[in-house]
Amino acid sequence: MDTNKYQEFAKEKLGFEFNDINLLVVALTHRSYVNEHKSAREHNERLEFLGDAVLELVSSDFLYRNYDYPEGVMTALRAALVRTESIGESGIELGYEPLVRLSKGEKHGSERAHDSILADCFEAVIGAIYLDQGYEKAKEFIYKHIIVKIDTILEEETWRDPKSYVQELAQKIDGQTPVYKTLKEEGPDHDKKFTVGIYVGDSLKGTGTGHSKQEAQTAAAREGVKKYKSLNK
Repeated sequence: MDTNKYQEFAKEKLGFEFNDINLLVVALTHRSYVNEHKSAREHNERLEFLGDAVLELVSSDFLYRNYDYPEGVMTALRAALVRTESIGESGIELGYEPLVRLSKGEKHGSERAHDSILADCFEAVIGAIYLDQGYEKAKEFIYKHIIVKIDTILEEETWRDPKSYVQELAQKIDGQTPVYKTLKEEGPDHDKKFTVGIYVGDSLKGTGTGHSKQEAQTAAAREGVKKYKSLNK
């Protein structure tokens, strides 16, 4: 297999060359690819396991050293930093998507599965960097692509549970409890997408989409929070 494109990616996007470029190749290899290509012997799940632990340690250490919040708030902040959507977005920004090795079926899979795969790859890349370059290099990578988001998370308060928060704001400002209404359902059963609106009285405060009603309600609540907070600016 030609590993040059992986090493070029490492030099251009990560700023260093891998001592063992196969670690990066494995980090970007999904289980489905191994099942379809018998010559590929290893997928990224073990590296993902390791990278997840390094990511949690680095983010926990950063929060402990920089913020004097109660344990519950620290846990919520860490969850906001490392949630699937956040690290998946970081992976897209990093640009490794074309290098991810998938089966033909997974390449045409659902959007939800695709996002999850990209997030898993990000954690696996952390694991690969940790093994190949050591803890400090992995920490530097995490700071650059994940920890950098902390100011936005704090400013927008996205670490708070949006459904609880929007209810608190609605009751405080409008004296009413918000209600969620499903506005649209589309797509096949295995990849259904819901659009939900959050209403306070007759006023639509936000809409959100998701692959479950719960997910769509959370997205709508997040939009509702933004709308209420904009009133106070």
